[in-house]
Amino acid sequence: MGRGLISRFNRSWLVMDIRKRIGWNVRRLRKEREITQEDFATDSGFDRGYISGVERGVRNPSILVLERIANALGVDVVELLDAEKAVDYLHVHRR
Repeated sequence: MGRGLISRFNRSWLVMDIRKRIGWNVRRLRKEREITQEDFATDSGFDRGYISGVERGVRNPSILVLERIANALGVDVVELLDAEKAVDYLHVHRR
């Protein structure tokens, strides 16, 4: 990642709240797979409201919950923590 990109994002990926980072990555991965929040919640064994809270960064999921979410998405847990991908998603989908 070049210096220009870090400056451009004002280093936001370095100080991003971990809950928001996880939430943006869960949303990104779910949408890439074209799965609705409701279907994802059902398939992963969580309530839709809980998944919504995770995606909004207001929930503080345990490492075991992150593992279940990652498994349901078919990725390693580390993918949920990827700051660069979260920032990219945020900047593309910012409202």
